[in-house]
Amino acid sequence: MSENINNREYRKEVIKQVIKELHDGKSVDEVKQKFEEAFAGVSATEISEAEQVLITEGLPVSEVQRLCDVHSAVFKGSIEEIHREKDPAKIPGHPANVIMLENREIEKIIENKIMTYLEKLSDKNAIESLSEGFQELLKIDIHYSKKENLLFPYMEKYGITAPPKVMWGVDDEIRDDLKIIASDLSYGVIKDSGEIGHMLRWVPEWKPEVEAKEEIKEEMSEPGSIILPTGVLKVNELVNMLNTLPLDITFVGKDDTVKYFSQSSERIFPRTKTIIGRNVSNCHPPASVHIVEGIVEDLKAGKKDHEDFWIKMGDKYVYIRYFAVRDEKGEYMGVLEVTQNIKPIQGISGEKRLVSE
Repeated sequence: MSENINNREYRKEVIKQVIKELHDGKSVDEVKQKFEEAFAGVSATEISEAEQVLITEGLPVSEVQRLCDVHSAVFKGSIEEIHREKDPAKIPGHPANVIMLENREIEKIIENKIMTYLEKLSDKNAIESLSEGFQELLKIDIHYSKKENLLFPYMEKYGITAPPKVMWGVDDEIRDDLKIIASDLSYGVIKDSGEIGHMLRWVPEWKPEVEAKEEIKEEMSEPGSIILPTGVLKVNELVNMLNTLPLDITFVGKDDTVKYFSQSSERIFPRTKTIIGRNVSNCHPPASVHIVEGIVEDLKAGKKDHEDFWIKMGDKYVYIRYFAVRDEKGEYMGVLEVTQNIKPIQGISGEKRLVSE
């Protein structure tokens, strides 16, 4: 036991030394032998544990990122892994399987659509093909986003926090490098997508043995919690979260009565609790009630999914939006009214990338 502890301490010190040497300017080739001698035959788990200890002790994640090239040079993907009887990476359609297949797809793009043309840059057609290859490689952002938003949360839930931070940092470095190259090749950068999506053209369907909602219910729910499809919130958390939004929300049910309104500090139109259960037609002045009734009827009938208005009120520029709320079958459930003063937003220009002092 003491020998194992000493070995782990020794390997931790080796990691520190390798990082320092890389920081001081040594190349990967110059340090990889030291790393290989200390970690030959060691599982990826122990390496990640050692890195996590160092980060916990205060070593910046950016410094640990320097080790990634050393990992790759020494092990080339052959670090001993812990395999279970049912390896998720081998189950068709499992997220781990999809990510593994995307890794193979990335390798093909690099090998067949980039490396093939790097030695033929004097050929105009080769440059065009290389540009197309880098444009396709920019889809790696989909792959990274999936890893960061699907796998990392589960790793962190089980106390594996250092590797996700390190990998995310390296992912961002690669993203930045690819954008620069693509820009140099006169190609635009892929715009953000509303959905993560897949790199692959086709992904087999996979259904987990335990639904995520049930897992959330078992692991996270507490008395008084509201279990939602994408998380669990205490009533107090939900109320204050909705009230913190910089806009007003009012929900009218399918029976045309007011069911809920938020209490934002930036509320534009007054609301009192006495309107709960009140017919929406009775909540508006006679001069405009026909407009409201028309909107509700159009949304209810499916003629429209939303209707927008914008008006000036003193020093405010008020944006009022009405949305039809429908269930997964498309059945009408009610109307959501969202009101916001957009004048401060209209004044935004340029970019802001630094935290305010």
